[in-house]
Amino acid sequence: MTSSANPAPLWQPSPERIAAAQVTRFQAWAAEHYGAPADGGYEALHRWSVTELETFWKAVTDWFDVRFTTPYARVLGDRSMPGAQWFPGATLNYAEHALRAADDPARAGTPALLHVDESHDPQSVTWAELRRQVGSLTAELRDLGVRPGDRVSGYLPNIPQAVVALLASAAVGAVWTSCAPDFGARSVLDRFQQVEPVVLFTVDGYRYGGKQHDRRETVAELRAELPSLRAVVHIPLLGTDAPEGALEWSALTSADVAPTFEAVPFDHPLWVLYSSGTTGLPKAIVQSQGGILVEHLKQLGLHCDLGPDDRFFWYTSTGWMMWNFLVSGLLTGTTIVLYDGSPGHPDTGAQWRIAERTGATLFGTSAAYVMACRKADVHPARDFDLSRVACVATTGSPLPPDGFRWLHDEFADTPGGLWTASVSGGTDVCSCFAGAVPTLPVHIGELQAPCLGTDLQSWDPQGKPLIDEVGELVVTNPMPSMPIHFWNDPDGTRYHDSYFDTYPGVWRHGDWITLTSRGSVVIHGRSDSTLNRQGVRMGSADIYEAVERLPEIRETLVIGVEQPDGGYWMPLFVHLADGAALDDTLRDCIKRTIREQLSPRHVPDEVIEVPGIPHTLTGKRIEVPVKRLLQGTPLDKAVNPGSVDRIELLDFYADLARKRA
Repeated sequence: MTSSANPAPLWQPSPERIAAAQVTRFQAWAAEHYGAPADGGYEALHRWSVTELETFWKAVTDWFDVRFTTPYARVLGDRSMPGAQWFPGATLNYAEHALRAADDPARAGTPALLHVDESHDPQSVTWAELRRQVGSLTAELRDLGVRPGDRVSGYLPNIPQAVVALLASAAVGAVWTSCAPDFGARSVLDRFQQVEPVVLFTVDGYRYGGKQHDRRETVAELRAELPSLRAVVHIPLLGTDAPEGALEWSALTSADVAPTFEAVPFDHPLWVLYSSGTTGLPKAIVQSQGGILVEHLKQLGLHCDLGPDDRFFWYTSTGWMMWNFLVSGLLTGTTIVLYDGSPGHPDTGAQWRIAERTGATLFGTSAAYVMACRKADVHPARDFDLSRVACVATTGSPLPPDGFRWLHDEFADTPGGLWTASVSGGTDVCSCFAGAVPTLPVHIGELQAPCLGTDLQSWDPQGKPLIDEVGELVVTNPMPSMPIHFWNDPDGTRYHDSYFDTYPGVWRHGDWITLTSRGSVVIHGRSDSTLNRQGVRMGSADIYEAVERLPEIRETLVIGVEQPDGGYWMPLFVHLADGAALDDTLRDCIKRTIREQLSPRHVPDEVIEVPGIPHTLTGKRIEVPVKRLLQGTPLDKAVNPGSVDRIELLDFYADLARKRA
C-alpha cells in the first residue's frame, strides 16, 4: 500500500472545499502574520509547522484566540523529551474555552449537546443550559472542598451529566478521570485507586442492547474500596433512589449560577487517561489543561474543519480517549452528539441512523464498524438521509482498503463524494499523529498526512528515516498534549521506558508505519507484536485486512511466537461467521489469500478455530498477552484480567499452550 500501488486518489476535495477549509484560511493568515509559506499547500505548511515549532504554536493560540489569564514568557521553555515545558508562566482554564459559545447571545439558545439513547431520539442541551449546570456544579464542588489538583472521578456512560462533571472539574482546577459503567469493579479500581479521587459521580445502571444493567452493587464496591472519597453523587439513570450517604445530581445542578474559572498554570493536570493495562496495572496518563486545549483546537478546528455550524458525532464511551476528544469539540463552538447505547442496536445500521437524526456533519466510528456494515450489506447513503455528513472518520485500528472502497462506493452519488479520514494517534497524546486533512486527496488504505506540529517519521532500528519502507513510528518534536507525567511515577522511569528507551529523546509509539513519497501514511499495526519471518517484518493489521475480507471469517488474531530452539511458530486464530466451517477448503483459501496478497513468508503455520477473539475494554485485539500465554506464561501473569472484555476466551489459548508444552 505504498504510493506506487495507489497512483490515483479515491477522493479529491473540490477547489471550493479547499478554499473554504479553515486550514486554508489559517495558512493565508499565518503567512501574513507569522511568515508561514503562502504557497505549496498543506505540505509546505506542515514543513513550516515542525521546523518553526514555537512560531506555529503561537500562531495557533492567536488564530483561536486562546485566553491567557496570565501571559506566557515564551512558547517552549524546554523542548527536550520527556519534559518539554510549554508556555511557561501562562495561566488559563480549559472549561472557560469550552463554554465560550454560551457568551454569544445568538448561540446561547442553540444546542451544545445532543444526547441520544437507544430510542435514537435526540434530546438537546443548549449552550446556556450547559453553562448554567456547570456553574451550579462548580459552586457545589467548591463547597465540598474540592480544590485545584484534587481528583474527581466518573463511573458514567456517554450522557450530558458526564460532560457537565468534566467541565465543572476543570473549572475548579480538579483532575478528571472516568470509566464506562460496563467496566467491572476490579477494572475501575485498578484505575481509580491509583489516583485516589475525592468525588465519585455514578449512575445506578445503564441501558445497552435493549436491556437494563443494574450497577448498584458495583457502585457499592467502589465506595467501599475508595477510602479517599469525600462525596458520591448519584445519577438515577434507571430511576432508583440514591443510596445512603450519596448526593443527588439534581440537587447539585439546580442553581442559576455563572461558573467561575480557576486560572491554572498551562501544565496543570486536566485529566487522567489509562492505557489498556493488559499486562499489569494500566498506565495513568496525565495531560495538561493548556496542552490539551491547544492541541485539540488545532486538531478539531484545522484538521477536522469543525466550527459553529457543525455537529460532531463519534461513537465512543467514557472509558476511551475518543470521548475526551469528542467533548473538546465544544472548544470550536461545535454541537457534539453523545450516544449512550450499543453500536448495533436494534440493527447494524444504528450509527448511521443516529448520524441522520442528529444532522451530523462529521461522523466518527471504528474501522470494525465500517467493515461490519459492509459484511451486513448495509447501504447508508441509500437508506438514510446523510446529506449533511461531510466526513466519515475512523480510528481504533487501520481502515482496510476494502473499507475505503466500500465507503466511497456507498456515497458515490453524494455531491462532491465522501471525505474518508482514517486517523491514528493514541491515548498517550489524546490526539492524532496522522489523519484528516480537508484539503488533500484520499488514497485507498492511506492516512492523508502527518498532522500539523507533529514531526512524524518512520525510522529503522538505527534511527535512519525511511520513505516508502516500513519502520517505527517516531515523533522527533514535542507535542503539547504529550503526558506531563504518569501518576505515581515520581522519578519518571515508567514514562521514559514507555516511549523513550529505544531512541533517546525521541518518542517511539510502538506502531509500524510507512511514510509514502507523496506524504501520506500507512499504518501496519503494533510493532511490539510484529510478525518477523525469515527477517521480513509485517504488521498484524495487514493479515487481518486480507483474511477478514473472506465472508466465512468474522475476526482473526495472528501471533508470532519465538521458540526456545530458535524456531518461529505463527498460528492464525479465526472466529468464524455463523454457519461457516473450518475445513481444508477454507484453510487452503486463507493460506492462498495471504500468500498471494501479502507474502509467502507470512503464511501461517496453523489455522486454528477459536470461540472468540479477546479484546481490551476499548475494543482492541489482545495480541501481546496471547503471545505470552503461548510462550508458557501462566494466565494470571500474562494478562490483567480486569483489562479484557471476555476473560474466559483466554482459557482456550492457555489450554493450547499447555497441550503444546
